[in-house]
Amino acid sequence: MIRSALVALALALPLAAQAPAPQPAPTPAPATKPRVQLLTSYGPIVVELEPGLAPKTVANFLQYVKDGFYRGTIFHRVIDGFMIQGGGMLDTLVEKPTRDPILNEVGSTFKAGLKNARGTIAMARTANPHSASSQFYINLVDNPSLDPHGFSEEGFGYCAFGRVVSGMEAVDKIAKVRTEWRRGMGDIPQFPVYLKDAVLLPPQ
Repeated sequence: MIRSALVALALALPLAAQAPAPQPAPTPAPATKPRVQLLTSYGPIVVELEPGLAPKTVANFLQYVKDGFYRGTIFHRVIDGFMIQGGGMLDTLVEKPTRDPILNEVGSTFKAGLKNARGTIAMARTANPHSASSQFYINLVDNPSLDPHGFSEEGFGYCAFGRVVSGMEAVDKIAKVRTEWRRGMGDIPQFPVYLKDAVLLPPQ
């Protein structure tokens, strides 16, 4: 009787050893970065945004996109060899009313290596470091002068929050348009360069 029990126990042990080990929880997939397509009169431009580095800036930009704010605005400031700027004016050079300005997050973006380099999209602002609202620009070249140089008002820097991932050829075409002075403002394209719409693309 005892021997039979021992044999049964010996036979059971290998079976227990063969039981499948608990599987580790699957590693979550990395969060996809939002992409926005800017439909311009010179072709589409797709920008990929960095919410992990500039959460307030990206949320602000995406809200303007979702609201349809950019539809029918223009690139009102074009400086070849520097940047193209848009996102706030109509072709009459009337500035659209915006929401409140946002906090400048250039400290975290610059520290993470997201700088005012060719192809990056960044927030335009006045001399006040925390005055950005809807207007943005795309760098045509590396522009280290727009990065932080100390954190005085003069050297605070401009917050890059994403980069062009397709359509840089359209950006470069816009850079070559003829510009003029109008209504006391310089670098305005002689003929409007429209931002027909800005559309949030489906996650990839």
